[in-house]
Amino acid sequence: VRALPPSEQFRLAALILQELAQSEVVVVERSDTWSEQDQSDLTAVALQYAAKLYPEEEDLV
Repeated sequence: VRALPPSEQFRLAALILQELAQSEVVVVERSDTWSEQDQSDLTAVALQYAAKLYPEEEDLV
């Protein structure tokens, strides 16, 4: 086992990506997607964080 030189690393990565692009395998599974609740939770946390950063800017939200 040896480390590949950058040119070979690039070639290997290109071959892998080419193979993935040509395959019909679904890469994103349903379990990997965000539910409506996940998105809602993220929005709420982001707004709370923004309110902490800019408490005097009440008109931002």
